[in-house]
Amino acid sequence: MFCPFCRYPDSRVIDSRTSDDGLSIRRRRQCPDCGRRFSTNETASLSVIKRNGVVEPFSREKIVSGVRKACQGRPVTDTDLAVLAQKVEEAIRATGAAQIEANDIGLSILPPLKELDEVAYLRFASVYQAFDSLEDFESAITLLRTDHDTRVDAPTQDL
Repeated sequence: MFCPFCRYPDSRVIDSRTSDDGLSIRRRRQCPDCGRRFSTNETASLSVIKRNGVVEPFSREKIVSGVRKACQGRPVTDTDLAVLAQKVEEAIRATGAAQIEANDIGLSILPPLKELDEVAYLRFASVYQAFDSLEDFESAITLLRTDHDTRVDAPTQDL
C-alpha cells in the first residue's frame, strides 16, 4: 500500500476494525518513511460477467432495479427489495467466487423473490428461465401451487 503523502511503497497496519455491516475492514496505517497516518477501507471485490463478455463490479442497486420491474403493482416495499438484494449478495459471496455470471445472479434471485411475492417471482422467472410458451408458465404455476400447498399443510409446532 503506497503512502498517499510521500508515495513510499509500504505501510504498517496499526489497527483493523470491521464495518458495522461486516462487509469491509477499516485499517489505520502508518508510513515507516514519513511517519504520517492514514486510513483504508478494504472490501472483497466481486465481478459480474455479463452475457456479452464484459466484466463489471457487482451492484446491489442493479438487483433492486431489476426486481423492482417485476414487482410493479405488487405490495413490495423498497425495504423488502433492499433485504432481497442483501440476501442475494450474501448467497453469492458465500460461494467464494470472485467472478459470477450475470445469469447465475438472476437465478439466485429466484428463491428469495419466491418467498417475497409469487407473482413477481413468475414475472422474473419468465425472463431468467427463458419461458417460451404457456406450458412453461403452467408448469411454473403448478410448482408454485404444490409448494404453497406443502407449506400450508405442514404441521406447526406449538411452544
